[in-house]
Amino acid sequence: MIIVITRPEFFVGEAARIAELLTSGTADLVHLRKPSSTSDEMELLLRQLPPVLYDRLVLHDHFDLAVRYGLRGVHLNRRNPQPPTGWEGAVSISCHSLDELAVCHRQNYAYMSLSPVFDSISKQGYRAAFTKDQLDEARRQGLIDQRVMALGGMTFNRVKEVLQKGFGGAMILGDAWK
Repeated sequence: MIIVITRPEFFVGEAARIAELLTSGTADLVHLRKPSSTSDEMELLLRQLPPVLYDRLVLHDHFDLAVRYGLRGVHLNRRNPQPPTGWEGAVSISCHSLDELAVCHRQNYAYMSLSPVFDSISKQGYRAAFTKDQLDEARRQGLIDQRVMALGGMTFNRVKEVLQKGFGGAMILGDAWK
């Protein structure tokens, strides 16, 4: 699975680019991550997208919009650690250590991101947090499996590599918006 995460800021033509990523088969899902956005700004972006794509969108903020627009899911993070009351769609979560992944793995999340797997492309000085041996051991222990998505320094060219390491897919930010 390939998941693209939006840039944190809005930009002209963004809705068209998101639609292109999803309709071309480049991405299976798009995570709308705009930590400084208002609900109105996020809703404007959603309204620019064809409703047929809503079931392939996941929100990191403004979870009420996920309910209102029938989006695929919500992604839990430090800003928004709980899904909205009564939410029945997919729930995913960010993990930044193998210990955190072990705790999350026991929950009923649709998938979890583990980061940073490689040195970041979009965040200056954000280095890989895991050695090859640590990732291999996590896979042997069953922590890295089809529900875990590699994040951090991910490029489209590295997807095959992380799939071979046992990840279920990749979450790509920087490489998707070059």
